[in-house]
Amino acid sequence: MSGPDDLVSAALRARERAYAPYSRFQVGAALRTEDGAVFAGCNVENAAFPEGTCAEAGAIAAMVMGGGGRRIAEVVVAAEAKEPCTPCGGCRQKLREFGTAATTVRMVDAAGETVLLRRLGELLPDSFGPGSFMD
Repeated sequence: MSGPDDLVSAALRARERAYAPYSRFQVGAALRTEDGAVFAGCNVENAAFPEGTCAEAGAIAAMVMGGGGRRIAEVVVAAEAKEPCTPCGGCRQKLREFGTAATTVRMVDAAGETVLLRRLGELLPDSFGPGSFMD
């Protein structure tokens, strides 16, 4: 199993590949599944602004397509900003689909330094998830 620094490195590499010609705000994300597989994604903007995708969504899509498990254990989001770049509301819900309240979400700067560490349950309290449906 790989160590935590490989997750930061994967998020930073993904950030470098971001397609952000409009905002110039590049974001990379990497996640580790419970079985140790790492998947990454970057933000991809579109001239029709709402049609872009976030880095976290890209990493989740890579995980699903790559067959690397269905349970996220840890996430890193990398960006260069004055404030920590936390996942947007939609991505918090997407992460919740495959994570738990205890899933670690670490925000790092462009140098890979941790600027904020939260659990998914702190970012999305009282969440609605796969276990919320009645049988």
